[in-house]
Amino acid sequence: MSYVCQQCKEPLQLDASLVDLAPSAYDMIVASLPSVPASRTRYVTNSEAEKIAQLPSPSASKAAWQHATPVENSRASPPLSTRAQGKQPQRNFPAPNESFVLLQESMIRSIPSPVPGAAMPKKATLGTQKNFPAKSTSPLLANQQPEPDHSNPTPISHHLRSTMRLFNVLSTRSDIDHPLCAECTQILLSSLQRQLDETKKERDGYIAFEKEVRKERERESLDLSRQDAEKKIERLKYDERAAIEQLRLADKEREQLDEELKLLEAEEKVLEEEEAEFWRSHNEHLLVLAEQASRLASLRAAYAADYATLEKLERTNVYNDAFCIGHDGVFGTINGLRLGRVPGVPVEWPEINAAWGQTLLLLYTIARKLDYTFENYRLIPMGSFSRIERIVGDKATYELYGSGDLHLGRLLHNRRFDFAMVAFLECLKQLIDFVKSQDSTVEFPHQIVKDKIGEASVKLQFSQEEAWTRALRHVLLALKIVLKWTTNGGNG
Repeated sequence: MSYVCQQCKEPLQLDASLVDLAPSAYDMIVASLPSVPASRTRYVTNSEAEKIAQLPSPSASKAAWQHATPVENSRASPPLSTRAQGKQPQRNFPAPNESFVLLQESMIRSIPSPVPGAAMPKKATLGTQKNFPAKSTSPLLANQQPEPDHSNPTPISHHLRSTMRLFNVLSTRSDIDHPLCAECTQILLSSLQRQLDETKKERDGYIAFEKEVRKERERESLDLSRQDAEKKIERLKYDERAAIEQLRLADKEREQLDEELKLLEAEEKVLEEEEAEFWRSHNEHLLVLAEQASRLASLRAAYAADYATLEKLERTNVYNDAFCIGHDGVFGTINGLRLGRVPGVPVEWPEINAAWGQTLLLLYTIARKLDYTFENYRLIPMGSFSRIERIVGDKATYELYGSGDLHLGRLLHNRRFDFAMVAFLECLKQLIDFVKSQDSTVEFPHQIVKDKIGEASVKLQFSQEEAWTRALRHVLLALKIVLKWTTNGGNG
């Protein structure tokens, strides 16, 4: 026989304590259950009365049995509810608290085999011992061969019926069907605990209400005099007037606060509009600021690039690149062109004339940069055919180039060439004097006196070529000093 939980309908496995439930334990469990109403304690069904009436026993025994049955039923088998009656078995078996002895299977196996004729009396003795005392037995009953009592249950079936009856009793005296599994029992305990807490809260509420009622009754029970009552009424009326006045003041203050609130809300709305306008203007300014910052960054980058280019250009001396003055042996050179002649080293006159053209152009450029005007002379740079004009007196023009042709005109041309070189030296002397007047720290290694510079004459006629070449080298050196002072910003 299997049991299922009456809530979740899952199969159950009973505990060993329920399988071997002793009568004393059964009585203890039944006694601990809540009692049933008095209307059910003395209840005997009509079927039981009819069975008692049909028994072939004396009327005195039947009366004693009917007198004892209600007490026993009230203790052991109360009437069942409709839910529990459907679980009752069809046969009525004796309750487990009735007096009998059960032999375990191990004890039965240990009993020796009796004489076949003596087995039945022993069994009858055991069967009669169930309902009657041992002293009521007699030899006559011992010698009789009673029929075997097939209604005696086996131990296992008896325990099952006992357990089933226990479950029926539990279901009858409570609102929960039994048996229950561990999970459903835990849920049931939680629900009962919650009901218990709610009942305790309700009880506490009733207790507090009861205390209030008692206090009210005690206050009502006090006999106040008429004068005290009138004083109390006057005091209450005064309190009422004060409360009404406070309420009126509070209403007036509330109205004032409502007006202030309306004004504040209007002011808040205006401020919100101003704030929105401010943020719009702020965002526009931020956009303009970002654009200007971008433009400023671009301008700064362009400025940095231009400044770097300017520094590079400032470090670059275009005059040194345009007029590179150096030397080649005993010759002074300008832009790689030798100026002068020496025996053994033939220098063509076109090279010399081109060198003089570059020299005159350099002097003209320096004077123009310094915004200086020569006295009595005007320079005309024309490359290999440059000239110098005299602007006072006869206003003659001197060619600053020579020729190697052997004819009478060459002598006259060389004479004019010498005048041109002397005029160039005079212009150089004027420029040197101007530089010294601007900066007294500038020093020149060779002095210019008439047609000589550093004791060497610039005239080619009636002069040695070595001395003429040395004088031209001194001229280029003086021009280089003046050019360095001019390009280094020494003139301010």
